[in-house]
Amino acid sequence: MGEKFRRKTPEEFLHYIYKVNRGRLKIILGAVTGSGKTYHMLSEGNVLKKKSIDVVIGIINASDRPKTIEQIGQLEIIPPIEWGDNGMKKQDLNIDAIIERNPEVVLVDDLAHRNRPGAKNKTRLDDVLTLLSNNISVITTINIYELEGVREVAEKLLGMKVQVDHCLPENTLAIADEVKLLDVTPEEILNRLQEGKIEQTQEERKKRQKLFRRDNLAVLRELSLRFLAGEVDDELDEYREKQGLIGPSGASERILVSVQYYWNGSILIRRGEQIAKRLGGDLFVVNFRSSNKKLSKEEAAFKRSIKKLVDKIGGQFEELPLTREDVAEEIVSYATEKNVTRIVMGQSKRTRFEEIIHGSVINKILRKSRNIDVFIVADRTEDGKRVIPAKWQEAKKVNPYHRLSNQEVEEHIEKIRRGQLKVYIGAAPGVGKTYTMLREANELKRKGIDIVIGLLETHGRKETYEQIGSLEIIPRKKIQYKNVVLEEMDTEAIIKRNPEVVLVDELAHTNVPGSKNKKRYQDVEEILKAGISVISTMNVQHLESLNDSVEQITGVRVRETVPDHVLRMADEIELIDISPEALRQRMREGNIYAKEKVEQALNNFFKTGNLIALRELALREVADDVDERLESWKRNRALRGPWRKQEVIFVCVNLRPDSERLIRSGFRIAYRLKAQWYVVYVKDHSPLTEEEKKNLEKVKLLTEQLGGVFEMYETSNRRKVVSELVERMNQKNATQVIIGQSARKRIEEILKGSVVEKLLRQVRHLDVLVVADYKRENIEADKKRHD
Repeated sequence: MGEKFRRKTPEEFLHYIYKVNRGRLKIILGAVTGSGKTYHMLSEGNVLKKKSIDVVIGIINASDRPKTIEQIGQLEIIPPIEWGDNGMKKQDLNIDAIIERNPEVVLVDDLAHRNRPGAKNKTRLDDVLTLLSNNISVITTINIYELEGVREVAEKLLGMKVQVDHCLPENTLAIADEVKLLDVTPEEILNRLQEGKIEQTQEERKKRQKLFRRDNLAVLRELSLRFLAGEVDDELDEYREKQGLIGPSGASERILVSVQYYWNGSILIRRGEQIAKRLGGDLFVVNFRSSNKKLSKEEAAFKRSIKKLVDKIGGQFEELPLTREDVAEEIVSYATEKNVTRIVMGQSKRTRFEEIIHGSVINKILRKSRNIDVFIVADRTEDGKRVIPAKWQEAKKVNPYHRLSNQEVEEHIEKIRRGQLKVYIGAAPGVGKTYTMLREANELKRKGIDIVIGLLETHGRKETYEQIGSLEIIPRKKIQYKNVVLEEMDTEAIIKRNPEVVLVDELAHTNVPGSKNKKRYQDVEEILKAGISVISTMNVQHLESLNDSVEQITGVRVRETVPDHVLRMADEIELIDISPEALRQRMREGNIYAKEKVEQALNNFFKTGNLIALRELALREVADDVDERLESWKRNRALRGPWRKQEVIFVCVNLRPDSERLIRSGFRIAYRLKAQWYVVYVKDHSPLTEEEKKNLEKVKLLTEQLGGVFEMYETSNRRKVVSELVERMNQKNATQVIIGQSARKRIEEILKGSVVEKLLRQVRHLDVLVVADYKRENIEADKKRHD
C-alpha cells in the first residue's frame, strides 16, 4: 500500500522519462516456423487499427500462405529494401521511410535477421531499437531457437544443427514490454505442414525434415515454455521485491542443498539436482562454516569436488561464514532470502540421547520455518548404497505372442472407438480460451467436420459471441432446483445427435444438484466413450493438485477442480498465453467482466502479482505435460532428465484438514518420479468423531481421484503409531516418506513427544519429505525474523 506514496529515486525518475519517450516492444514467440506468429501479428495489427491506432507493416513474411495474406487486410505496407544473398531474395526494413511516415505501431516479422552489407544497422534488432527510440512501437516475431544460448541447448537436445539467419542476444525477451507465447502442439504443426500451410522451398524442406519430427517439435515446445517460465519468474521476483513480499511465490520450486565438506556432499547435491529437475526448479547449494576454522586437506578436496559438481549441473554454490551460533537459523534465514521452497539435507547422525543434550539441526529447522518443505536424504554408506536397500519389483514382460482375452479385446476396441480430447488451458479467465476454441471450430467446419456447440459460456463478451458464426448449438437441458429452473449441458442430446466433435466450455464446472453426473468432466468422459471428440477449456487454478499453490498465490481456495488424470488423458493440451498487463487492459476495457465488477477484480484476483504467478504456473504445468508425453514415447529427450525408477512413496496422514495438502504433494512427486504411492492412516482410537469420519472420507476420495492407494491400519496404543507405520513401509519396500510438520507446540513436543521426530529417527534408511505447514501468519513471522 505504501509503495505508491514512496518518492522515486533520481535513477527511477530518469527511467520513467525514458519509457515515456520510447515506443513499446511486443514479441510474439513461437517454438518453430509454422506456429502462426505472422498470422497473430497481423491479427493484432488489425485489432489496433479498429481502435484507431496508426499501424503499418514494415516487414511481412507471408509468402504465399492465403490465410496469412488475408490477414493483411487494409493495413498499409511500407515497401522494404530488397537485396540478394547467394541467389536468395532478402528484405530489410526501410528505417528512414518508417521514421518519416511516423506511425504509432509498426509490424516487423522475423526479428532474427542480419541486414545487407553496408546498412546503417547491422541487424533487424538494431533497426527495431532505433524505431523504439523514435517513439514508434513495434510488434515482432521470433522462434525460441533464434536466441543465443537457447540455440545451443536446442541443438544439444535435438542432436542436430539448427539453421538460423542471425542469433539474437539471450536477453532479447527481457527488453520487451510484452512477450506472448504461441503454444502449438506438434500434432497441429504436422497437420499444417501436411496441408501446405507452412510454406517451404525444396531446400528448406530438406533442411527441416529432421526438425519437423514429432519428438523434436515437442522438445522445442517444452524449451519455449520453460524458457518463458524462467523469464516470467524473474519478473515475479522483481515485482515481489518491490512489494516487500517474503517467501516462496507458489509458482515455482527453488531447492536448497545444505552441505558440509564431507563424503556425502555429492550424494546430497545429486539428489537435490534430481528434485530440482523433476520439479522444474532452481538449485542452490550452500556451505556455512566458521571463518576461524581452517579446512583440513580432506575437506579442501571435498570442497573442490563439490564446487566442480555444482558448476557442472548448473546450480549456484555459495560458501558463507557462520555468523550465528545456530547453523539452523543461518540455513532458514538464507532459505527465506532466496525464496526457497525445499531444503535438502542429510539424516542426523546423532542418537536420541545426543539430540536431547545437543539438539538436532533438522528438528530446529522444522521448528524455525513453517513454510518451507524439508527433504531429508536417506542415510547411506560410503559406497552410496542405502543402509537397507530397497527390493525393486521386476517389471512385467509382455509376450508379443500372447493371445488377448475377451476383456483385453474389448478394451482395445473401446480405445479405438473413443473420441479425442483437446483442452485449451489458460492462467486466468479472459485470456481467450473460448475465443480460440470457437475459431478452431469454424476452421474444422470449413473442412467438412460435423461439429456442434455442446456448452458455451460467452460471459457477455461480444468478440467471443461473434466467433460462433454458423456453428450449431445443442439446446441446454432445463433442471428444476429449489423452485428455480436452471440450465445444464444436455449430454444425452449430444450423444443422440452424434456429431464428430463437440465444444464443451469450462471443464471444471460443478453441475446442478439432480444432474446425472456431479461434474462436467464426467459428462465429457461419457461423450468421449460414445466416440465423439471433445474440445474443452479450463484454467490452471482448477487443476486439483495445484489447489494449494493457487491458494498460496491468490489467497483464494478454488472449490471447482478437475482431477489431474482428466488433463493427462487429453490427446492435446494447448496453452493460451497472454501477459498480465495485456489481461488487465482487457479487464479495464470491459472485455472480461461487467464494468461494475472491474475494479474489484483488478484489486483482488486480477492483481498483477497474482497474474504473473499464475502465468508461470500455467507455463510450467504445460511444459511438464509435454515432458511426460516425451517420456511416454520412450525417448530420452526430455528437459528434466531421467527419474529414479521404481520409487515407492508413503504419504502419512491424520484426520486434520491439512491432510489433503499432503496428498496433493504426494501425488505431484509420485507422478513426476513414476512412483507407486500409498496414502496411509493409523487409527489409534475408537470410535471416530463425526468430523473425523467426514475427513476420512475426504482423504480416501481425494487419494482415489489422484490415482493413489489408500490404506488404514489400526493400533490400540497411540505410542505404537510410528512403529506400525515403519513396519508397513518396510513391508511395501518404501523408498520415500511424506509427512506434515508437527502441529504440536514445542512444550507439547517435550511432554508428549513428536511423531515427526520419532519417525525421522526410525526411517533413516528412507528419504523423508516434511511438507511445510503453509500459513500466512507463518510467512509474516518469517518476514519479521528475516527483517
